[in-house]
Parts: sequence; structure tokens; C-alpha cells
Amino acid sequence: MPRQLLRKYLPTAERLRRTRSLRRFRGMLGNPALWHLNRRSLSGGAFIGVFSGMLPIPFQTLLAAILAIRFQYNLPAALILVWVSNPFTWVPILYFNYRLGAWILGLPGQVPEDAGARWFFEQLLPLWTGSLLAAVLAGALAYLLFRIIWRIATIRNWNARLARRRQENKEQKQEDNDEETTRDR
Repeated sequence: MPRQLLRKYLPTAERLRRTRSLRRFRGMLGNPALWHLNRRSLSGGAFIGVFSGMLPIPFQTLLAAILAIRFQYNLPAALILVWVSNPFTWVPILYFNYRLGAWILGLPGQVPEDAGARWFFEQLLPLWTGSLLAAVLAGALAYLLFRIIWRIATIRNWNARLARRRQENKEQKQEDNDEETTRDR
């Protein structure tokens, strides 16, 4: 069940090879490990995608592609989940990351009246501190969530397969009994 659903929505290797921003990586995109749909590969791709998406950098998708290729995790999952930060969520994510970093470093979270360029550059430390922590935590949460969802889906599939086998065995026994009854007459 999860594989069919994921295959339906994840981009194919050919589609990504044609993507202009990934042109440099065309040779590496042929690695089958980047396209495997298993618990390890998807969980790692989820971590990389969410981690990259939480960082305050341009070209987050490129970072996710490089990391997925380097560690051989599912590339499509990493590229899709990087969009956890998008134009609608960018400001709240950065604000949360900044506030988290300021709290960790014990800095005031208010803007002084004479805030200038120097003050702005001083705020990069709490922004990056909070962003790195939030990226690791959110990535770890995505990793665990994907592993749990995969495990639940696997157990459901096993149970459904077991139920089908039991039903088939029951039907087979019923047919055998019917044949035996017919022969006895």
C-alpha cells in the first residue's frame, strides 16, 4: 500500500534527470539506491528534506539533492519534503528558529529602537543556532514518523495477507468437504 501510493506521487528518475537545476547530477541520478522505496531510504530522505527545509539558506533543494545523493537516501522524498518551507511558511519558520536561538543563547528577543546593520548581523547567531537545532529536531521527527508509518502499513499488509490466506484456506476446506459429501452419496 505505501509503495503504490508513493510511486503515484513521487517524481520519476527520468523527470528529475530533465530538471535544469539538477543537470550537474545527471550521472549520479542513475544510482538505484536513490530511488528505492523502503523504510530506511524514505526515512533518510525525509530527514534530509525537512532538515534542509528548516535552514535559512537559498537553494535548499540543491542541498537536499546533494545530501540525498551523498548518503544514498530516497532522492524524491528529500526533494519534496524540502518544501516544508515555502513562501507561505518561510517567515513563521524563520521567526520560530530565531526565537528558539535567542532563548537558547539567553538573548532578548526584542528589537531595539536603534537597530541597524550591526544589530542585524548580530542576530544571525541566534537565527542559525535556532535553525540548526530546529532542523535536527524536525528532521529527526520526520525520520521517526516515516519509520512508524511504514511499520504500521507493513503490519496492516501482513494482517490483510494473513486474513486472505485464512479465508482462502477456509474456502478450500469447504470445497473439499463439499466434494467429499458429493462422493459419499
